[in-house]
Amino acid sequence: MAGVRAALMRGGTSKGALFLADDLPADAAARDDLLLRVMGSPDPRQIDGLGGAHPLTSKVGVISPSAQDGVDVDYLFLQVVVDQPVVTDAQTCGNILAAVGPFALERGLVAAEDGVTEVRVRMVNTGGLATLRVQTPGAAVTYDGDTELSGVPGTAAPVEIVVEPSDTPLLPTGHLVDELAGVEATLIDNGMPSVVVRAEDLGVTGTETPAELEANDKLTARVREIRLAALPLMGLDPDPDATTVPKIVLVAPPAAGGTLATRSFIPVRVHQAVGVLGGASIAAAAALPGTVAHDLADHAGGSRVRVEHPTGFLDLQITTEGDRISRTAVVRTARMILDGTVYPGPARPASPVRTVQER
Repeated sequence: MAGVRAALMRGGTSKGALFLADDLPADAAARDDLLLRVMGSPDPRQIDGLGGAHPLTSKVGVISPSAQDGVDVDYLFLQVVVDQPVVTDAQTCGNILAAVGPFALERGLVAAEDGVTEVRVRMVNTGGLATLRVQTPGAAVTYDGDTELSGVPGTAAPVEIVVEPSDTPLLPTGHLVDELAGVEATLIDNGMPSVVVRAEDLGVTGTETPAELEANDKLTARVREIRLAALPLMGLDPDPDATTVPKIVLVAPPAAGGTLATRSFIPVRVHQAVGVLGGASIAAAAALPGTVAHDLADHAGGSRVRVEHPTGFLDLQITTEGDRISRTAVVRTARMILDGTVYPGPARPASPVRTVQER
């Protein structure tokens, strides 16, 4: 059986398999069929593959040299659904993005410098750009450091991610507040299409555990209704099963000394933490006066926005110029767990692959 070279890496609070594009089939359908067999989907336990039986641990990054001037590498993110034969490129992932810089350096796509090496990345899913600052003492990647992340044991070397402003409207509808399914909401995209809603407007506190929120049938039905209403307003595919965005984010006053408490539906399960780019959109909503998040937030931290989530917090630096976000930065960590050859499971002809068209 032919194997494929892959790296299993943690990026932020997610884990996934990273590949060079040249090591995968060029045909998208063939590639996705292979990735389903590599990750062990569809199977709730993903027992026959690399996946960890949760959306946060069933992720893939496909990396290639970029043809765009001033950009080092292209990063295509693919979500491999755990219990369905589905591979989707409907969104990107900022946590796995943290692993892209070290991976590109390890694979020789970018030459490491002594000290810190910058890797400029184009996120293929969205067209967005980000610069990653990777620790490279002695011109070699190090994963050792003293940076802590909520939801990740121990410490590691920091990877600073600076997300560049995009041409995508920050407020897709042009409004700070819209009414969706009878609820006030802020529709925002500072890297991740998101719908921000006051938790109290949906009858919860916003500090419940993910399991409690997922078990609340009335709440999850309302979340689906809000998401369905948001899709066309944000210029997204109106079929809710064709995309994993927008994320529905419940916000509440901070409960642990941060800026804002959050719970994020991604889009059905509730995130155990918060995505990097989802956090960037939440932080932007907190920073802009007039949104549903702004008045709930504690702004004592100034440009630092601490987004509280179920397992801790995510710190971001948000710089505003009037009604726009001019700079978003966040520190993550990453780690190489395994670098080697992965052997895909047997083909399952009875399980069709459904791939969302790359954009």
